[in-house]
Amino acid sequence: MVRKTEMKLVTKLLVAAATLTLGFATVDAKSASAAILNYAFTVDSPVTKGNGFFSFDDSTFSNDYNPEAAIKSLSFKFDGDSTVYTEQDDANYPDFPLIFASTSLTGKTYFALDYQFNDKANPSSSISYEIIGEDFTIFSKTSPDAELISGTVSYRQVPEPTPLVGALFACSLGSMMKKKVASMKKVKV
Repeated sequence: MVRKTEMKLVTKLLVAAATLTLGFATVDAKSASAAILNYAFTVDSPVTKGNGFFSFDDSTFSNDYNPEAAIKSLSFKFDGDSTVYTEQDDANYPDFPLIFASTSLTGKTYFALDYQFNDKANPSSSISYEIIGEDFTIFSKTSPDAELISGTVSYRQVPEPTPLVGALFACSLGSMMKKKVASMKKVKV
């Protein structure tokens, strides 16, 4: 009786292992062919701070000397403000905003924005904002003599959720199998 139960358990473990192996192979294949990249960015200046996200299709880069690609989606919000800025708020939409490859001072390569937008929270204002690479600038559209305010932009790639789901599935499956083996040992005794 115990031998039959052990054989069933071994068969189930083999099926689970095969399923898991195929699942990870599928996850790797999807990750390798995925062309949509997601990035988060943070703006920091003496006057204001904010956070945003953008995504783009890396297969759409131009063949120029400085390759660039169009934004697929973008959202940005200043801290403490409910106004959300999107790719359609760029002053030169639909030709902008763009993504381009850049290298930081530390030698790390990343994708950066070229994005200029007006103050939506106060439409009568002449204030505009510009993000180009790691530089953030606040300036006046109507007063060329107005003082510019500068800040910095930092970027980080946001991982795709598919590998995370696969890892959670594997951990859950392992935990269930461990409980099953523990309960089988209790029955054996």
